[in-house]
Amino acid sequence: MAENPETVLEIDLNALAHNYAVLRSRIRPETRLLGVVKAFAYGSEAKAIARKLEALGADYLAVAYTSEGVFLRKAGIRLPILVLHPQPDGMADIIETCLEPSLYSPRIFQEFLKTAQAMKQKRYPVHLKFNTGLNRLGFRAHDLDWIGSQLRATDALEVRSLFSHLAASDDLDEREFTLGQLKAFEGIVKNWEYPFESRPFNHLLNTSGVFNYPGAQWDMVRTGIGLYGYSNDPETDSLLKPVSRLRTRISQIHKIKAGEWVGYNKGYQSEGLRVTATLPIGHADGIGRHYGQGKGRVYIQGKPAPIIGNVCMDMTMVDISDIACKEGDEVVFFGDGISAEGLASRANTISYELLTGISQRVPRVISGA
Repeated sequence: MAENPETVLEIDLNALAHNYAVLRSRIRPETRLLGVVKAFAYGSEAKAIARKLEALGADYLAVAYTSEGVFLRKAGIRLPILVLHPQPDGMADIIETCLEPSLYSPRIFQEFLKTAQAMKQKRYPVHLKFNTGLNRLGFRAHDLDWIGSQLRATDALEVRSLFSHLAASDDLDEREFTLGQLKAFEGIVKNWEYPFESRPFNHLLNTSGVFNYPGAQWDMVRTGIGLYGYSNDPETDSLLKPVSRLRTRISQIHKIKAGEWVGYNKGYQSEGLRVTATLPIGHADGIGRHYGQGKGRVYIQGKPAPIIGNVCMDMTMVDISDIACKEGDEVVFFGDGISAEGLASRANTISYELLTGISQRVPRVISGA
């Protein structure tokens, strides 16, 4: 890595610690906290984030796929890791690296049970995912009898937890729908018949759920986007600190005459004398074409500069006509008080997509370790 790369994603672990403390303050002392570190820790740096969460006292981590959990184990992470969406081809890897799978359908249940039995496991920890309205993954409430019959016939598995996922906890206009999900999950917990001595713990809330439905925190909460400084609510966002800062530098400045075009497919035509800056970052780095045509903007010297024309694979052009700057000056996409949610919303998307889309070719620089 270059000593001072032109384009970099800066990761502030002190901001992560701040957000962790805010989220902890919203739950009971005895409630466990799971940190979601899937998708390279929401596009940041999974190894550094996981290590910091481990040091901060998180109780669990979660990833989407087995390979993500294996990566963290190889990095020395020892916290329990829940694999939210395991696939059949990774079942043996889960056991070999002591990950804990979410079993969400009869097929996945039987695939993992078959693997656990073949590997001579006894009471291997698993988690059962239930669908209460998101209709994405999960058993239905009526599957409880089938699950019970399967568990009573084997000693290879032990259910560590029951959980579900809220679909609209960030939207208070959908409160009735969310309350319906809470009630459905409560019914599943009440109807659970556990065939072993211990009982599973339960978890349901995501980041928005922690802030909007704290009474339903059960035994653990799962927080993803909140750890990284966002919450889907401007008021709550003010309590959090963005962990990531994306910045680059001006490569070249052009003076564009009236009638001249900028970028591929004649994406922008100047109506008068304008000054543009070319940046060494493009859609291969995670700044998609939907940020072009004036929808997205960056900040130079603290002033907004709209993205003009079409974003290229490796370059982006911005209008700096009203900004006093020079080649080599820093350009900020988000961070330092500039919200990723603000940039994303201008292009009709969300902070999750922007953050997780930052390419791995963009160097990560970690601070606050």
